[in-house]
Amino acid sequence: MKAVKGKYFFGGIHPHDCKDLAKSSPLEVMPAPEVVAISTLQSLGKPAVPVVEVGSPVKIGQLIARADGPISSDVFASVSGTVEEIRDSAGANGGPEQFILIRNNHREETAYLPPLSDPSADEIKARIKDAGIVGLGGAGFPAAVKLSPKTPVDTLILNGAECEPYLTCDYRLMLEKTDEIARGARYIAKALGVNNIIIGIEANKPDCIEKFEKYDDIKVVILKKKYPMGGEKQLVYVTTGRKIGLPPKLPADSGVVVQNVATAFAVCEAVENGKPLFERVVTVSGKAVENTKNIVVRLGTKLEDVVNYCGGEKTSPKKVIQGGPMTGLALMNYEAYTHKTTSGILLMTADEAAAEEPTPCLNCGKCADVCPMHLMPMNTAFYAGAGDFGAAAKYGNTLSCIECGACEYICPAKRPLIQAIRRTKAEMRKAGGKK
Repeated sequence: MKAVKGKYFFGGIHPHDCKDLAKSSPLEVMPAPEVVAISTLQSLGKPAVPVVEVGSPVKIGQLIARADGPISSDVFASVSGTVEEIRDSAGANGGPEQFILIRNNHREETAYLPPLSDPSADEIKARIKDAGIVGLGGAGFPAAVKLSPKTPVDTLILNGAECEPYLTCDYRLMLEKTDEIARGARYIAKALGVNNIIIGIEANKPDCIEKFEKYDDIKVVILKKKYPMGGEKQLVYVTTGRKIGLPPKLPADSGVVVQNVATAFAVCEAVENGKPLFERVVTVSGKAVENTKNIVVRLGTKLEDVVNYCGGEKTSPKKVIQGGPMTGLALMNYEAYTHKTTSGILLMTADEAAAEEPTPCLNCGKCADVCPMHLMPMNTAFYAGAGDFGAAAKYGNTLSCIECGACEYICPAKRPLIQAIRRTKAEMRKAGGKK
């Protein structure tokens, strides 16, 4: 189907995408490590509950932790071997996480689900849930929950924007696994009971656009190269013209469901091969790493092992980020492990990473000018700095923030706006719990 141009959305920024560093690196499978440490917190909701014990033998794809609630997701072994330890320790963001350590026996024994042939809508929904598939664009929302919306929907939107700088994992998937993504999209559409499938791809990926134009049942929308084009509200508007209200409104309230292209690929593998989600594609990039790559990595792989597989450090990095530079987490060291939502590992030099000391606010208003959610980030930062988080949330409308980082990127005073926003949200959640 011939591609069409998408609409424009308010705000946003145009950072250097730095995708040339890794975009020409084809998908490559990293050998499984000797030990994996798989977190039970692999989704947006509650952590899963372990169903194995120390000493238990496990196979690849075997359930090792069961979802605890509707917004949780099942967790599976990514190697075959023996459970060596179940321990509590700090995750990449400093919060507490539980890890299941498995010693690899290198037998590559599997315990997949049975493949499905011509599955019904209910069978597809059940398979997506049973395979532990979450949104692989970064949020980690359980994919099966989106397939039972409370309001009628008529459209599935595939997010192929990948607007985050440096990251090229979705780009390589769209190039090399085009048919699998298309089939996965059809399974999702069948589960939703819709026939209208749209894929949004940024204009800086013309080869991917050409790949998807060959499908008569998938409409390709060319997106302007702009950040955060991949945000759900922005993507829905530019591809369909529909607007989503402020929280708690969801895309389904506007008749659409959004899924990432990597999620569609995982759905295809789960339906056709019975493969649970125990590995994903990760971009390793930045000028401080020896070899940039897009690699298929088992969940629970230590970041140090991933970096060493890519040749190690070319030069000492100024900043190491798990995820993308706009929304990812800056790390103190490589003592962290890959999750379902780990899209990138970036080793950035001093030339790449912002490290300036913040200065007082200039009252220039640029943060509000670029905010795609029409918010006032300076208000959040002002009141949060004074410790009045209620006022910060009220006058900055902080709870509607999607944490894209555009405000902090554009701020000439280099204020830590996202830090203030996240702290305000945390304090409001804490206050809500006390009430």
